[in-house]
Amino acid sequence: MIAALVAGLLAGYGIAIPVGAIATYLVALTARTSLKTGASAALGVATADGLYALIATLCGAALTPFVQSIVAPLRRGAALILIALVLRGATTAIRQYRQRHHPATMDDRPLAPAGAFWTLLGLTMLNPLTVIYFAALVLGIQTATTVRVLDQAMFVVAAFAASASWQLLLAGSGALLGRFITGSRGRLATALISNAVILYLALHMFSLAT
Repeated sequence: MIAALVAGLLAGYGIAIPVGAIATYLVALTARTSLKTGASAALGVATADGLYALIATLCGAALTPFVQSIVAPLRRGAALILIALVLRGATTAIRQYRQRHHPATMDDRPLAPAGAFWTLLGLTMLNPLTVIYFAALVLGIQTATTVRVLDQAMFVVAAFAASASWQLLLAGSGALLGRFITGSRGRLATALISNAVILYLALHMFSLAT
């Protein structure tokens, strides 16, 4: 069980720590909204990682050929969603900057925690590399003997916990950034910079799918 716990923690941190478009969007979202919204989004990402760890643990090698056959469509879909988020984020930031001296309107409401959770969950689930990653790890730790269900459960829980702890750390850094950047110009600048980074990563993801 200890081996499964360690393997799950390493797997969770291994997939979570590399900073990509999802992590960048998570930090930027928290900086623009609140720690509660960012934490909900972080748990959405971790839930997706946990679900993929569970699927890979239960299905193992059978999933890898299927997922590899649809990698390109999934990448294109994820890239298009990221581009849509970039356009929405940039236009909202510009509109809020232009209306900074006017009362906030209903259209400027920040993303609700529940909406942040489901948005990041769905976006992370579109990443085919996550399930391939976990499937490869599961194949690596499994042997010819039967793997105990308790060990499989421990692996999945540990992977979720590791991913959640890292994503919550990113959300916390976004909240700290939001406290320091209180001026309208600062918020506009960071929003545009973060969206530019996400756009670059989305276009790179789209190029990999072509």
